[in-house]
Amino acid sequence: MQDWSAKEYLKFEDERLRPVHDLANAVPLKEVKNIVDLGCGPGTSTEVLCEHWPKAKITGFDSSPEMIANAKKRLPKIEFTVQDIEKWSPDADVDLLFSNAVFQWLPDHIEQMKRLVSSMKNGAALAVQMPDNLFEPLHRAMIHVAEDKRWNDRIGSVAREKLPNVSVYYDALKPLVHYIDLWQTIYNPIMENHEAIVDWVKGAALRPFLAPLNEQEKQDYLALYLERIKKLYPTQYDGKVLLRFPRLFLVLVK
Repeated sequence: MQDWSAKEYLKFEDERLRPVHDLANAVPLKEVKNIVDLGCGPGTSTEVLCEHWPKAKITGFDSSPEMIANAKKRLPKIEFTVQDIEKWSPDADVDLLFSNAVFQWLPDHIEQMKRLVSSMKNGAALAVQMPDNLFEPLHRAMIHVAEDKRWNDRIGSVAREKLPNVSVYYDALKPLVHYIDLWQTIYNPIMENHEAIVDWVKGAALRPFLAPLNEQEKQDYLALYLERIKKLYPTQYDGKVLLRFPRLFLVLVK
């Protein structure tokens, strides 16, 4: 898969940051001295952590070199590294592992959460937010367009698996912690038009669909996708479009 595009991701920075603030506000720890931003992207979530815990030592890592390069430009005083979350473990003094829109990309993400929680010190927290929108028209349209005979043999099955029910997370994680909080929120970011919805997903969910295509095919795919989006999402009275976007949150304290 191609590297992430920080430029595409940052087009909707404010909209993407609202769940980050909501997750940070839900962390119940009274004192936080050491935080790691798992899958920090271009540093936007890390910046939120700096606002919430200005006295804490904060570091971040991501698997994307482009994202880390942008994070270092944004927050030059923060230590950022390129690392794979599946091969990383926290140091003994970490108080909070914070993860915004990362674990949904891992096919064994519950096992990864269990591994991280098991390696945390007592009293430390893991805070996670994941998009939970694979049954939304936004994603169904991606799959339908991918079935076009021009590229289906190359795109194949790249859609993420739907997140399991919250009860699955509870049964898997509660035995490892003394505190667990799980909730779902439906956001409705206001898009300028249907083209803006396409731009939104180009920075994240559409990446694996577009990666196998050449430039002309990418344009053809996006044109077909835009046609579907226009049919699936009605225009409001003022020309804007509401993008229904469910998300799942978990906060665990060991």
